[in-house]
Amino acid sequence: MLEILVGFVVVLLVLGGILIMIGPNLKGVIRRVRSARPTTVPTVFQSRQREAVPPGLNPKTQRVLVAAARLSNWLRTHDQDELSRELRAAAGRITSNEAAGLYALQTVLRKVRALNVDESSQERLKALSNELRVAVQDRFEQLELLPRS
Repeated sequence: MLEILVGFVVVLLVLGGILIMIGPNLKGVIRRVRSARPTTVPTVFQSRQREAVPPGLNPKTQRVLVAAARLSNWLRTHDQDELSRELRAAAGRITSNEAAGLYALQTVLRKVRALNVDESSQERLKALSNELRVAVQDRFEQLELLPRS
């Protein structure tokens, strides 16, 4: 029992001596130790990356572009390459002329609504197109534009 107590006191004295030697640089050493330790989450556990959106755009415009990218990717994976290209072109016009791009997106949405796919895919297509439609309508209201009928 006495040996354990003596060992504990020795360890405390050694640690105290090391801390005294480090002295005023203790905060700097602690920062260096923390920065050396990896603080990022391994890529296996990270959530998937968000779609790239040009910086400096209005948040509702960014929402329109993200919804358009999602729908375009879905269309491309379901062999609707032509419609996907039209959707990407319309979304691209938003960065130069936002009103014209929104009107072009509305036109493409009409074509998407007329698209015939199998019933299992129809749910996802409807959800994605509704997401884009709502985002476009919100941006129309914000810009005080009249949607073309």
